[in-house]
Amino acid sequence: KLREKRYGLVISDWNMEPMTGYELLQQVRADDVLKDLPFIMVTAEAKTENVIAAKKAGVSNYIVKPFNAPTLQAKIAAVLGQ
Repeated sequence: KLREKRYGLVISDWNMEPMTGYELLQQVRADDVLKDLPFIMVTAEAKTENVIAAKKAGVSNYIVKPFNAPTLQAKIAAVLGQ
């Protein structure tokens, strides 16, 4: 889907099927066309190793559930440079 249409931001959950959000992030960053696409990872798990792995893979920002609308708004603004 990301290759079919131009998007300005990806917000992905870590826990998805059949591909995890982490795997999606890795594929986006490995794709020359998509590699600069802002990417926010959402997860219910605040595991330090997951945060570190996502940062190393090039995530733009990270949100731990539960979160509220102002938190999401602030993360999006930070990622988009607003």
